[in-house]
Amino acid sequence: MQNTSYSPQKMIYKNFDEAADNILKMMSRLLDINTLFIAKNDRCTNKIMKVLNKKDILLEEGGTLPFEQTFCKLSVDHGTKPLIIPDITQSDLTKDMVVTKSLGEGSFIGIPIYYEDGENYGTLCGLDNRPYNFREELIEIFETMGSLLTYVLELDEAYQQIRSLSVPFIPITKGVAILTITGNVNEQRADTIISLALEKSQDLALDYLIIDLSGIGKINEIVSYSLLKIVNLLQIIGVKPILTGITPDVAIKAIGVGFETDDILVQSNLEQALKKIGLTLLKNK
Repeated sequence: MQNTSYSPQKMIYKNFDEAADNILKMMSRLLDINTLFIAKNDRCTNKIMKVLNKKDILLEEGGTLPFEQTFCKLSVDHGTKPLIIPDITQSDLTKDMVVTKSLGEGSFIGIPIYYEDGENYGTLCGLDNRPYNFREELIEIFETMGSLLTYVLELDEAYQQIRSLSVPFIPITKGVAILTITGNVNEQRADTIISLALEKSQDLALDYLIIDLSGIGKINEIVSYSLLKIVNLLQIIGVKPILTGITPDVAIKAIGVGFETDDILVQSNLEQALKKIGLTLLKNK
C-alpha cells in the first residue's frame, strides 16, 4: 500500500480571489469530482469567478447565466447547508432545467458563501457530468471550505475598508477627485496608493485627479518612483493628474531623489488646482 502524506505549507493570501483559487486547487486534490467552481451572483446574473475542471470542460471562468436558470440559485434558496443532487436528471428541482438538458446527465453539490452581514456573495459548487455518490466526508469538506471562504471574504472586505481609509479619495464633482497622501510611504502602502488611484479613477470615470502631497512625511526613492508611476498610469488611462501641496522642503528632496515635474501639472494648493481646471471654491458669507 502506497503511503501518501500531505505537507502543510504556510499560505498567505493577498485577497479573496487568491484564497479562492488555492482552496479550489486543494479541494480538487482531495475530491474525485470533475468540476469545482465559485460563482458570484447579484440575484440577476450568476458569474463564474473561479473554476477548476479535471477532465471535461464543463464550465469556463467568466461565464455568465441568468441567476434564475442556474443550480447556484437552487443552492442559495436551499439555505446554509449543502444542496446535494446525486442525479440531476432524476431530481424534481433540476430535471426540467435547460442546464440539465445541456449536460445530458450529471450531479451537483453547492453551498452558499455569505458576507458578514448575511447577504449572499455567491456559491461554492461541485459539478460532474455523471451521477455521483456524495460521501459524508465530501459533504463535510464543502461545509468547511464554504465557511472558510465566508471568513476570508469578511477579512477581504475589512481590508478593503482599511485600505480606502488609509488613502483618502474624495470625489469633488463629476470627473474630478482628490487623492490625499499623508504620513510616510513604504513599498506596501505605495502599491496600495497606485492600485486605489487607478481603480477609483476608472470607477468614477475621472478626467482629473488632484494628488495632494501637503501631508506627506518624506520624499524618498519609493515615494518618488510611486508618484511617477501613478502619473504615467493615469495618463495612459486618460486621466490628467495634478500635483498640489509640494512644499519647498519636499521639492528640494524630490529633486534630490530624481523626481522631475517638468511634464507634470503642478499647483501650489487645492484652490489653485481647481481654478486651473475651471472650478472655483465659494466661501459662505
